[in-house]
Amino acid sequence: MDKFVVSTPTEGFVDITAQIAAIVRAAGIGEGICHIFVPHTTAGVTINENADPDVVADMLAGLDKIVPRLPYRHAEGNSPAHIKASLLGAAATVPITGGSLMLGTWQAVYLGEFDGPRRRTVCVTLVGR
Repeated sequence: MDKFVVSTPTEGFVDITAQIAAIVRAAGIGEGICHIFVPHTTAGVTINENADPDVVADMLAGLDKIVPRLPYRHAEGNSPAHIKASLLGAAATVPITGGSLMLGTWQAVYLGEFDGPRRRTVCVTLVGR
């Protein structure tokens, strides 16, 4: 397993595709899978469009609409961050083909931060030949 650290904003999405692609290239795997995991309860990982920055802005706005500020019982005051991270999920898996991540033309891998700024760990596990 490889790991790297990402410095995050207060809330938002950080494109981590380049760091993951570098790990895949260094491993020399031609065909296989790349599993990305973030061991955090207020951050997640997702795959989405990287061509138009309005997409990630819209994702944040949509998550804010789905998860409103309410009088939550969790004393830390970051319950919306926990819910948003659960909606996103803590992991994603991308096929590897021809020695590269098999992402679509407009796709990127994003770390979603909902309780920052923080330093988040991203774990990458590769399986293949």
